[in-house]
Amino acid sequence: MDYGRLAPEVVVLAGALAVLLGGSFLPRRRQRLLGPFAVGTLATSAAVAVLQAGPATTIFDGTWALGPVTTAIRLVAVLGCAAVLLLGAAERAGSPRESETVALMMLSTLGATVLAAADDLLVVVTGYLLASVPLYGLIGIGRSALAAEAAVKTYLQGALFGVLLLGGTAVLAGAGAGTDYAALASGLPDAAPALVAIGAVGVALALLFEAGAVPAHFWVPDAAQAASRQAAAFLTVVPKVAALVALLRFVQVVQPALDLALVVAIAAAVSMLLGVLAAFWQEDVRRLLGWSTVGQAGFLLLAVVGTDARALLVYAAGYAAANLAVFAVVAALPGRTTVEGWRGAGRAHPFLTGALLVGLLALVGTPPTSVFLGKVEVFRAAWAAGQGWLVVVAAVATVASLFYSLRWIASALRPAPRRVAPERAEPVAAATALVLTVVVLGFAALVPLLA
Repeated sequence: MDYGRLAPEVVVLAGALAVLLGGSFLPRRRQRLLGPFAVGTLATSAAVAVLQAGPATTIFDGTWALGPVTTAIRLVAVLGCAAVLLLGAAERAGSPRESETVALMMLSTLGATVLAAADDLLVVVTGYLLASVPLYGLIGIGRSALAAEAAVKTYLQGALFGVLLLGGTAVLAGAGAGTDYAALASGLPDAAPALVAIGAVGVALALLFEAGAVPAHFWVPDAAQAASRQAAAFLTVVPKVAALVALLRFVQVVQPALDLALVVAIAAAVSMLLGVLAAFWQEDVRRLLGWSTVGQAGFLLLAVVGTDARALLVYAAGYAAANLAVFAVVAALPGRTTVEGWRGAGRAHPFLTGALLVGLLALVGTPPTSVFLGKVEVFRAAWAAGQGWLVVVAAVATVASLFYSLRWIASALRPAPRRVAPERAEPVAAATALVLTVVVLGFAALVPLLA
């Protein structure tokens, strides 16, 4: 019972509670200090995670996994949340729900790290609830009609898939005589195949919901469009990467008893194609990014099909940086909400337009950006797993995704339809976008750290 190994999570939890208490007792004019405090807390958690990095092992009677994979997700989740807090600083400033927004993001980040480190289905359930329940509040906290609709839709789907997760956990616990992964790995091969299949599909569907992949993707584009910009950036990155790591761990456990590769491969193929094709015709840039993240979930699932944790981490880290860079650009110019509304941005804001160009091309997988390295890794993993047809589908989806990316970029580079006074970019969001762009371009140097 090595409680000290949970220090990164304890730091995030303590920070979230401090933000909640600060929001309750600090006067409104001083609540702007909570955002920087939260960023500092998340940075501290990341530093502690680096200091505690070590070989793969388990603690708490085999229910919590430690090692390079957990360390990587600890870093991606907390640094991703910190980036979201920075790009949303102007949007949050003066809001009557400023402290609640920050606290909900931190609690969901905590749930994401729990979900990714879980080595027991009951811990998976805990992480799922802690990661997803704050999302409902984040989506609807703006209290607009669209936000309320998106929050209800997300809640209903989350509750449905949560029930499937609980049911699947109960079935697998009965079939495998335990809930920890060591017991399941030894018990499931001798269990009835039908029971294993029913339980495994229930758990997998819940994790696909958290990842925003087909068939549990319906909430993503609505939430990305209706929620605040910071909430949209958060929900498309932090819970997604953690859920995919949890799904990979689960697939590795049930693989001897049930081959889930074909099921995950079909979900990956449909996610890629649907996400790309649906993004073609979107005018609202955040809805476009919502559909894009459904497609990105499909690409990330290639690593799950190949059960290659390193490939998943390389892609997830690169995707997180690129997606947050694009959202930071959107947050820096909040008045440009449609693709057509970006006309003239190249002349008025050349650096931000450059960041947008790099971010969108990175999401496509253009070299030498971060996602290109990730795509090479996940393509290799899927091919090595004997899923060559899936690699072909992924290659076609990659080429097709150029269409909506270039459509947005071309609009930004065209002159404005009429002379208008240039808007002022939000400085913190703009600076965040430029820093993330540098990370996207320099990601190749960081890949060996994920080995």
